[in-house]
Amino acid sequence: MKQKYLKNFSNSSITKTNSQGQKISKLNKSSSYLRKLATGWLILQTCFLTTPALSQEKPKNTLTYGEFLEKLADKQVKTVELDETNKRAKVTLKGEGTEQTPKTVKLFDRNPDLSSRIISSGAKLEANPSVDRSAVTSILVNLLIIFLLLTALVMIIKRSASASGQAFNFAKSRARFQMEAKTGIQFDDVAGIEEAKEELQEVVTFLKEPEKFTALGAKIPRGMLLIGPPGTGKTLLARAIAGEASVPFFSISGSEFVEMFVGVGASRVRDLFKKAKENAPCLIFIDEIDAVGRQRGAGIGGGNDEREQTLNQLLTEMDGFEGNAGIIVIAATNRPDVLDKALLRPGRFDRQVFVDYPDYQGRLGILEVHARDKKVATEVDLEAIARRTPGFSGADLANLLNEAAIFTARRRKEAITMQEINDAVDRIVAGMEGVPLVDSKAKRLIAYHEIGHAIVATLTPNHDPVEKVTLIPRGQAKGLTWFTPDEERGLITRNQILGKIASTLGGRAAEEVIFGDAEITTGASNDIEQLTSMARNMVTKFGMSELGPLALEKADQPVFLRNEPMPRSEYSEEIAARIDAQVKTIILECYENAKNIIRDNRYAIDRITDILVDKETIEGEDFRKLVQEFSEVPETKTKISF
Repeated sequence: MKQKYLKNFSNSSITKTNSQGQKISKLNKSSSYLRKLATGWLILQTCFLTTPALSQEKPKNTLTYGEFLEKLADKQVKTVELDETNKRAKVTLKGEGTEQTPKTVKLFDRNPDLSSRIISSGAKLEANPSVDRSAVTSILVNLLIIFLLLTALVMIIKRSASASGQAFNFAKSRARFQMEAKTGIQFDDVAGIEEAKEELQEVVTFLKEPEKFTALGAKIPRGMLLIGPPGTGKTLLARAIAGEASVPFFSISGSEFVEMFVGVGASRVRDLFKKAKENAPCLIFIDEIDAVGRQRGAGIGGGNDEREQTLNQLLTEMDGFEGNAGIIVIAATNRPDVLDKALLRPGRFDRQVFVDYPDYQGRLGILEVHARDKKVATEVDLEAIARRTPGFSGADLANLLNEAAIFTARRRKEAITMQEINDAVDRIVAGMEGVPLVDSKAKRLIAYHEIGHAIVATLTPNHDPVEKVTLIPRGQAKGLTWFTPDEERGLITRNQILGKIASTLGGRAAEEVIFGDAEITTGASNDIEQLTSMARNMVTKFGMSELGPLALEKADQPVFLRNEPMPRSEYSEEIAARIDAQVKTIILECYENAKNIIRDNRYAIDRITDILVDKETIEGEDFRKLVQEFSEVPETKTKISF
């Protein structure tokens, strides 16, 4: 009966595990391994119990069975003590004292006439059998083996049952949950995005005092979509909302919904909103929602795949058959162009908050926030750092101060100074610092190239001022010329674009004017690529050419997006030829202007180049003073207007 029960139990375990694919094979392998282990143990035990002693050397105080019989025949034995249990005999010979140890004789299993021989020899015979423990030992060993086998079997069954339970938990939401929402982030810790903060402060009021809005018939928004480039603080804003509202906070990434198994993503969405309803009012934060919310039907062939099922379930939960009062969904993405239109309509994500790169005041506020927990010297000017870092995101500024702290620790200083911060800016923008070049022809050629950039930019109206000129290699660049804008520019004029093209060509122009056509180097390859792109945008996107205000090219879009299977040109071959001609005309005119500036200021370029080769770095203010000092003609004649 017991064997039948064990058999049925084993069959039921295998039946449960069979639904899990590979689990049954693991169970069979484990059982086979246990059977082999048990068989090996029994064979090893038998060998230990039955194998005779292999020692060839005769131990002391022992007699062989033949020697013992010879002693009996010669009547040299005094006493014999038999131990039938262990098949041994202790023999005392005549003439030996009491202090000597009796000799041991190993007997055969059967000795029918041994007792009669001992008596006939006149020796004294005694029987002293020992306790037989071999049977008990064998039973205990076998019980131990059975116990180990049963223990291993129970562990295998528990593991298979646990795996079976995990299969049912596979579809549950993996959202990280905080009941008290102690994120440690408040709105005071978020700087540089004041407009977004004001927009999201209403969400906190919705969660804390919903009656103020419901009394007027207003509905709490279901979703808030944070849109912005990477590193601008979208996730930080969501954590700040949860910290301010002090409500339960669910956090999950869009990629955690989708799995290779069909229906898992939709099941996780249902489970997430079920938990949220149980803890309402609460916040749900979905980071990188574009991983699950991409436009349906995009791509070749379409199809209702697992991602689309997950998106459909998310749309239903946000605005479907049931209301989600007290639940606000906040999502973040840096790719709003790929999101499904149904996800962006009112009733799902009612508000879209754009989190852009911070302006000057925003960068200053971010630097002040991140400088709180760092030892910064009193002479550090955060305003100067904010002016020098246009286009930096909040994450970039945090990384900037962290790199400066690392430089400070490496140089064994007690506080961060402007030198470490400037080195950190150079490290982030241009790359790691290389080994300076020795004074040679190559170094002077690079110096003329960089001075060409700097002097054309300085003598061009409305151009960004020079921040620094250096010959210290960084990354792939052998020398660098830095520019820092005086103010935040949302728009840029045609003259400013032409000035940038001319200053970008200043290095190539200096090489040609000073060394000749034969000595032009490949150092301007990246410059030519940038200025060609700027000139083409002037013609095809900005309408700043003789072709007129025509948008001939669209912004770059991913292939198979918005039902456009392949990108196509928006103009004929004749227009394409005219575009190329206009681009060439713009670049050549700027190149001639750059060469004119180099020729008119040749003396100043030579003198400043000698100083740059000697010092390797010239700051922007010092450079402008040197240009003013060494100019051979009045400054008004050397400026070029576009």
